[in-house]
Amino acid sequence: SRWCLITSYKPYSSVYDPNEKTFEKLLIANRGEIACRVIKTCKKMGIKTVAIHSDVDANAVHVKMADEAVCVGPAPTSKSYLNMDAIMEVIKKTSAQAVSLNESICCSFISSLSLQASEGVTFIGPDTHAIQAMGDKIESKLLAKNAKVNTIPGFDGVVKDADEAVRIAREIGYPVMIKASAGGGGKGMRIAWDDEETREGFRFSSQEAASSFGDDRLLIEKFIDNPRHIEIQVCIILITYLVLADKHGNALWLNERECSIQRRNQKVVEEAPSTFLDPETRRAMGEQAVALAKAVKYSSAGTVEFLVDSSKNFYFLEMNTRLQVEHPVTECITGLDLVQEMIRVAKGYPLRHKQADIPINGWAVECRVYAEDPYKSFGLPSIGRLSQYQEPLHLPNVRVDSGIQQGSDISIYYDPMISKLITYGSNRAEALKRMEEALDNYVIRGVAHNISLLREVIVHPRFVQGDISTKFLPEVYPDGFKGHKLTDLERRELLATAASLYVAEQLRSQRFLGSQRIPIAKSKRSSWELSVHLGDGIYPVAVSKDGESFSVEVDGMKLNVTSEWNLASPLLSVTIDGTQRTVQRLSRNASGDTSIQFLGTVYKLQILTKVAAELSKYMPEKAAEDTSSILRSPMPGAVVAVSVKPGDMVSEGQEICVIEAMKMQNSMVAAKTGKV
Repeated sequence: SRWCLITSYKPYSSVYDPNEKTFEKLLIANRGEIACRVIKTCKKMGIKTVAIHSDVDANAVHVKMADEAVCVGPAPTSKSYLNMDAIMEVIKKTSAQAVSLNESICCSFISSLSLQASEGVTFIGPDTHAIQAMGDKIESKLLAKNAKVNTIPGFDGVVKDADEAVRIAREIGYPVMIKASAGGGGKGMRIAWDDEETREGFRFSSQEAASSFGDDRLLIEKFIDNPRHIEIQVCIILITYLVLADKHGNALWLNERECSIQRRNQKVVEEAPSTFLDPETRRAMGEQAVALAKAVKYSSAGTVEFLVDSSKNFYFLEMNTRLQVEHPVTECITGLDLVQEMIRVAKGYPLRHKQADIPINGWAVECRVYAEDPYKSFGLPSIGRLSQYQEPLHLPNVRVDSGIQQGSDISIYYDPMISKLITYGSNRAEALKRMEEALDNYVIRGVAHNISLLREVIVHPRFVQGDISTKFLPEVYPDGFKGHKLTDLERRELLATAASLYVAEQLRSQRFLGSQRIPIAKSKRSSWELSVHLGDGIYPVAVSKDGESFSVEVDGMKLNVTSEWNLASPLLSVTIDGTQRTVQRLSRNASGDTSIQFLGTVYKLQILTKVAAELSKYMPEKAAEDTSSILRSPMPGAVVAVSVKPGDMVSEGQEICVIEAMKMQNSMVAAKTGKV
């Protein structure tokens, strides 16, 4: 039920040949949604799976899905999921014939992979040479140049220190991008516009790189202003004229993915295909992607990333030697199961398709749902337990790749991703409309999440028109994301919905379900005068019951509101004057305060009767806390550095400490001048 594959895709994705033998047991050295994704295909192919996990992940979904599970250490990734010695021991203990590793392990433990291969264990992915070459951004850039692939101007060596970083940045010309040689996922990356930002960027990027990848080497290249981020998925078997080539000689590029909507160099919304590319540019990029893959003797599924400017000039960014987060959109438009292809290639089977067989069938959009507060820098991490969780799988052509469930914990140790939400349609408009519905029907309680930001992005006129770049978020929201701005009509719809919910609950509270008790006097009340506080406004609202519907008067206008009014359901389908809306009531209390998720954004309202509203002016208000002299971290995390001590004088903007959360380091600065 989690797949959006359609009937015409059967020759590709939904047929698994039981006579095509691959492996009996496969170990998955990963966690979260990607581990679950690999397990699903293994089950379809009849392959038993072994999951590894840290002690805090003992009850994780991927652990429950696997046939076997082994704990490899405590929570920090360096002591568990990146602990190659422990993983090698589990491989031997479980007699796994193949292993699927994450890229960070591959780059850090090349010698272990070679030892593993010598002991008869197959790695699901490219060989160690390709991993080492493409996992190192410095070496991969040199290889790309030799393969005649367009590259970004910059310094091709290792930057030794902050002083050298400043010298190189001046030679290249600002702005520049400082990035970790072994990096990925936006970690260890900083944009610098001057010498001071270069020094600071060198410091934080090297620290993040060491923490995330065990490699603090950095490179510097020209920052391409206002680019689009486009990827080409490749799937290749070594061709015959290379040293390690096999007899099959097949190479494919599986069309592009548009990944320009980003925050902090991390992708937020992806789609396939891109609205920007024409067939000629698509073919040229695909051919260069395959040329690079051949140059490094690549043999698996991988992704070549490009930056494309407004004139459709494209530049090689990096190659990821793994199954990337956004692979589902490629699967939706091509019908290929990329995990199955990776397993088949690892076993030595040839690809079953030619380049002419690879279609662009429809359109797919993916939103990365994170446990983040989008109102803080477009998304600072949030931790907590998922008290209620319901994926929108009841909608057609919706796929959800997740590694969590109701009751799961989002901790500071790992990436805050909740899931990947994918919708498919025959065209882009259809896929976007389904995404809008899916986001409205997604129930996530217990942690902050970025549903409101995702929904605003996909309905924004610029995005709908395809006018996007990697600077989309700061350009559209220069003062930060503030949530959905209600039009007058939408404000009336929200007020009418909230008032109707209030009255429906009042009526429900008068009933004695399952009781034979007969009330002394029947309530014949059919109208209510309410006062609703929303934002900075207080609005008089009149509600009258009309059969199963409510007639609500707001701003002198009457709206008809109908629903089944199942107040126990986390989702409420409400029709307002013929317009269907899916809303969620997140909280309420006896004081009339209620929170409603409407059009993706959570709005806080206070609903009182007219009499209660008149009396409320006599209620004293709680004084707001004075936080001007306090430095409060905007997110949970670990304090990795403290730059001051008691008694120090600090000026506004001076660094006080550094907080690390989800492997990202953030400098906390003083809001005003004063003494610590």
